[in-house]
Amino acid sequence: MQTIDAAMLWTPAGWRSDAGFDCDGDGRIQALDRAEPTAGAGWIVPGIPNLHSHAFQRAMAGLAERRTLDGPAGAAPRDAHDSFWTWRETMYRMAARFDPDTLHAVAAQLYVEMLEAGYTSVCEFHYLHHAPDGKPYADPAAMSRALIAAAREAGIRLTLLPVLYMSGGFDGRALGERQRRFGHDVDAFLALLETLRSAEDASLRIGCALHSLRAVPADAMRALLAALPRALPRHIHIAEQVGEVQDCLALRGARPVEWLLANAEVDARWTLVHATHLDEAEVQGIARSGATVALCPTTEANLGDGLFPLRDYLDAGGAFGIGSDSQISVSPVEELRWLEYGQRLATRHRNIAVDGVSPSVGETLLRGVLASGGHASGQPVGRLEPGACADWLVLDTDAPQFAGVQAADAVDRWLFSGNRNLVREVHVGGRRVVAEGRHLAREAIAARYRETLRTLLAAA
Repeated sequence: MQTIDAAMLWTPAGWRSDAGFDCDGDGRIQALDRAEPTAGAGWIVPGIPNLHSHAFQRAMAGLAERRTLDGPAGAAPRDAHDSFWTWRETMYRMAARFDPDTLHAVAAQLYVEMLEAGYTSVCEFHYLHHAPDGKPYADPAAMSRALIAAAREAGIRLTLLPVLYMSGGFDGRALGERQRRFGHDVDAFLALLETLRSAEDASLRIGCALHSLRAVPADAMRALLAALPRALPRHIHIAEQVGEVQDCLALRGARPVEWLLANAEVDARWTLVHATHLDEAEVQGIARSGATVALCPTTEANLGDGLFPLRDYLDAGGAFGIGSDSQISVSPVEELRWLEYGQRLATRHRNIAVDGVSPSVGETLLRGVLASGGHASGQPVGRLEPGACADWLVLDTDAPQFAGVQAADAVDRWLFSGNRNLVREVHVGGRRVVAEGRHLAREAIAARYRETLRTLLAAA
């Protein structure tokens, strides 16, 4: 048992200067204690849950920023129309180069970066199941095991979400050549889940994901949901693109979120990823269901997806979290900052994400992402209370950005003050994995990543 004293401890009600907590040998919090502020102790915050990640895409960050689709002959560059769908072609080419060893190396580097930034748990949305030619590996779970090994090496808490991916569109077309490594039928997918669930331990939870409505036929979705253990977390990409909404309307007679709410028991077990393009009824429907929306503002901006209707969703009482998704940024600060800034640009007003609990944008956003982590991950994360995972951050209050810091402005300074990383220490399951802003295994994991990335890029 270790006792952690805090100069200031973040709780859902705000900062406390009179509290610490006890952490047992299994990495769980046993008690929240009253304590006098300890000289030299830190300002402690629960670790941030990352609700949506594609680890392999860390290897292509920065490599899809050149125009790939020309406009009409002689047209100006502004008339070209790169989009998510053209970006996807680059992603497919990179995905085809991965095997279990390269996936392990890239994921371990990514997870180190997440921990240094303040993410202590990650929901990994994993669809690179088979060899590039679509044939299963001798161990059908080899790619999943690579992610599990990478998470354990880095020390991050993992909710692995194997993805069911069956068709190439709402019309039921077969998977394309570059999509075949993603594919399963329902029975094979359920067998994979059962195999992986035997590996669960104190830092690993297995959930499940449907890639999207366009990739999972309606009958297959119903068969899968009927067969899943009831408590299993379930995630889905949905309503990310206008084209997806239009296709769903044309072929299923309803908008994607509208259709899902009418055809599945959507509740707090569900995480809807992106949900960018919603009408008012869908906003209200998600909020009433108790589902979480996983927002990935840096990826959604990078892909040109659009803006989520955040103010309407907050007014409806909806739950939300954040994810690093395509890994063009691995920073909860940047995700939260741009979640707010996108709304400011759209409305031409300031301080949009506030609620009746606090006038602080930073505190509202922080409470939101911490509160949603447990449902989305299936693990008791995002809070420092008895029974919860002992995952916490110590902020670097010696940094210039925190000079003269007070409880009323600490979170806003962390999230809206410059670009220096203000996380000094990170603990997962009571074990310190980041000290003075650096992961304890940073150098060895980075050296392997550099060599692996050179190999992946040479395969172009």
